[in-house]
Amino acid sequence: MMTENNQPRKKQADTGLNVMDFLKIALANWMWFVLSVIICGGLAYYKLKKSPNIYYRSASILIKDQGSGTRTADASSAFYEVSTLKMNNSIENEMLIFKSQRLMQEVVKKLNLDVYYSIKGKFRDFDLYHECPVVLSFPEVRDNASFSLKVTPLTQKKVSLSGFSSPTWNGKEIVAELNDTVNTPVGKVVVTPSLFYSKDNFGSQYTVTKTNIAGAAARYNAALQVSVMSNGASMIKLGISDVSPRRAEDILNTLIDVYNQDAINDKNRISVNTANFINERLIIIEQELGGVESQIATFKSQNRLTDIASQTGTFMEASSRYQQEGVAMEGQLALTKYIRDYLVDPTKSNELIPSNTGISDVNIEGQISQYNALMLQRDKLLSNSSTKNPVVMDMNNTLAAMKQTMIRTVDNLIAALNMKLNNIKGEEERALRRIAAVPSQQKYVLSVERQQKIKESLYIYLLNKREENALTQSMAETNARIIDPAMGSNAPISPNGQQILMIGILVGLAIPAAILVLMSLLDTAVRTKKDVTSVLSVPFLGEIPERVRVKGEDKHSIAVKADSVDAVSEAFRILRTNMAFMSSDGNPVKSIMITSLNVSAGKTFISANLGMTLALTGKKVVLVDLDIRKGTLSARMRKQKLGVTNYLAGGVTNIDEIIFKSDLNENLSMIYSGPVPPNPAELLLSNKLNELIDRLKARFDYVLLDNVPSNMVADAMIVNRVADLTLYVIRAGKMDRRQLGEVEQLFADGKLKNMAVVLNGVKMHKKGYGYYGYYGYGYGYGYTFEKKRKKLF
Repeated sequence: MMTENNQPRKKQADTGLNVMDFLKIALANWMWFVLSVIICGGLAYYKLKKSPNIYYRSASILIKDQGSGTRTADASSAFYEVSTLKMNNSIENEMLIFKSQRLMQEVVKKLNLDVYYSIKGKFRDFDLYHECPVVLSFPEVRDNASFSLKVTPLTQKKVSLSGFSSPTWNGKEIVAELNDTVNTPVGKVVVTPSLFYSKDNFGSQYTVTKTNIAGAAARYNAALQVSVMSNGASMIKLGISDVSPRRAEDILNTLIDVYNQDAINDKNRISVNTANFINERLIIIEQELGGVESQIATFKSQNRLTDIASQTGTFMEASSRYQQEGVAMEGQLALTKYIRDYLVDPTKSNELIPSNTGISDVNIEGQISQYNALMLQRDKLLSNSSTKNPVVMDMNNTLAAMKQTMIRTVDNLIAALNMKLNNIKGEEERALRRIAAVPSQQKYVLSVERQQKIKESLYIYLLNKREENALTQSMAETNARIIDPAMGSNAPISPNGQQILMIGILVGLAIPAAILVLMSLLDTAVRTKKDVTSVLSVPFLGEIPERVRVKGEDKHSIAVKADSVDAVSEAFRILRTNMAFMSSDGNPVKSIMITSLNVSAGKTFISANLGMTLALTGKKVVLVDLDIRKGTLSARMRKQKLGVTNYLAGGVTNIDEIIFKSDLNENLSMIYSGPVPPNPAELLLSNKLNELIDRLKARFDYVLLDNVPSNMVADAMIVNRVADLTLYVIRAGKMDRRQLGEVEQLFADGKLKNMAVVLNGVKMHKKGYGYYGYYGYGYGYGYTFEKKRKKLF
């Protein structure tokens, strides 16, 4: 029933798409979801087959804490601030060393990782690290060369080389003997069989790729992971991912070996420099010692001297003590001068200073140890950087300052030794004056023998130091201790098959879902009852499903029959029932006008089938085609007959002449529009129309007026004066939801009498918004659909 004074109820439009709405739309389009899942799942499966398996291997090592040498605690020492520097191996520095390009290049060279072997598979190439039946070596190829070729084993002794990535290759295969050197477009190649070489490999083609060592090292270095196992600990974890688990293990184990060997070489640099220094001094002293001995022998031979020890024994006892002290002092002074010469030698400015040379001053030995430790740290940092690095420049300044301090300290020591030596010589000279009676020849001999003893003691001392240095060099300790060698699971860490397939399925579900949501958001057409009732306050009488025609059926045939049980027929029965509630002021509804906002809304279809639905109840129904401009309903006739315009124009006075019986039902009649008049609006305004409708109401139970759209011409508004009920037809999918405001305004203004809305052409197979099952209840219990329908006319 209409509200009082035709005032519409205020409604808030609900244009949102809730979860249940979307689920029903998705179920209606399930085939697109299945197709999308199949396609995306297939792509995910292809990607899974295309991607190689990646394995992870890890190793853990303990970094040993090496001392930095003797340190002094004297605050007045020139090395007090330098001594506060930590000389122990820093964990962060060691991690950076493991990631250095230099170490990885050594690993690549040792394992020949710059040569890659593979074989083509169905979906991807398979890596053959240490599994290829042939091994290729390139004797004359430079480290930075990059190329590829293909190898095919032919017989037990011959292989074929082809596919050279070289512009000089002419496309011909090269047959080579195993273990023989052959000239190729990429240089000399030696093909050696491996343990996997057998008859099963004959005819199989293997790809060999040679890359530059720097590029291969950078690639593996990027895959290397170095991390501290726990805070505060000195244990480092090395990890790497690779398609070959064996190669990953070899890389980690070899990297640790190269790191330890590099650390040993660093530590032995001091010992090597010390050994070179001692060897140089031994050669010089040996020459000087030989000259002194020859001088003594020559002097005694020339002067025919015998053993005169008994003559000078009593006098020598007094000077013996001074001679021993003088010898020791001379040795210390000589070593100190050697060290100073080494320090001021510009050719050795970037070399380590020999340590443990026997200088009695502990402070100087400590300074040498600290200088060497800082020099090693500077060299290690310089290997991964440049001389422009601020840290390197700062270390160079510190090293220069330390060397100048050591030179001053050595100079002070030399001055002190000279002073002590002069004192000893003075005491010795006083003792020698007591033996003035000894012949001058004996005095000369004693002087030369003293030089001989000095050289001899220094020579023996340096020999002992050389042995000690050699022993220290052979006992050099590594920096890292292996806790866990490279190991890992045999299961690949990627690709994750379940994850990839699940992502493919989810993407397959998401694509059609996103498309459906986007289509729903962009679709502004009226499609369901919810679209109408959420906006309009106009009474809603029913929705008519889209008609599904049987093959060969005329599209203009009547859908409703007495025995039809399809959704369309049931929808018209519901519409017929709802119309009974639209009476106004207690007067029954007899004249019903059918109109719409737009063309092609299905007014004629609604009029014909509603008339058939009413006729099936035994009511007398007449269909009146008041579309006198176009005559859509009448145009479906094969021949023109008299109609409404003839009566309105006065050409026909007996209405029986324009009423035609339908051959589909005896209770259904038809009045056609007639010839198209030049003044249709004026004809409809005449009282003849009122007279016609009143006479038809008297003879029929229902008068259905098929009319034109209300917003096209004025005919609908003119004819509406004779209507008891106005059925406003909205075609699903044809009307824009934004046009519903015009329909609401017509209802609010009361321009159409007893207005009600009918939604036509609803696509019920999509099950949108939950209205599908409303018409399907009870079907399937002995009822069948009729394959052929008769035409209305």
